[in-house]
Amino acid sequence: MSIIVTKGTLDWAYPPFILGTTAAAMDVEVTMFFTFYGLQLLKKDLDLKISTLGNPGMQMPMAGMHMSMPNIVSAIPGVDRMATTMMKNLIKKKGVASIPELREAAVDLDIKMIACQMTLDLFEMDQKDLIEDIEIGGAATYMEEALKSDINLYI
Repeated sequence: MSIIVTKGTLDWAYPPFILGTTAAAMDVEVTMFFTFYGLQLLKKDLDLKISTLGNPGMQMPMAGMHMSMPNIVSAIPGVDRMATTMMKNLIKKKGVASIPELREAAVDLDIKMIACQMTLDLFEMDQKDLIEDIEIGGAATYMEEALKSDINLYI
């Protein structure tokens, strides 16, 4: 299975890591290719946030009901930080693994994680800012993995 990881927010970090680690635990060979904003998920120091902008499906359980976040609230200073704090608290309260824990599980499960060289260059990022146990490669590196995969996901 190969997964292209393109998003770097807290809520978008979960699908690739949950699917990847679950597949690897089921003895599926998994490759994750981190490109554009998804490359943020490989940084040693994670500071993942949630953006309420363009996220109409976002509903947070509050006071016994579910509260939607209209796009206009993202213009209010501090709303994204508040939503991030609420989500992190909910994750902890419900016993859901954190992204650092899932990423560590991915390493332990021998998931091949590839950081996109073009994205590193484009955003002037340095490989030393990323976790260990990853490869550096480009589109051709991903294609080699994708062509061998039975399942290809774009997240």
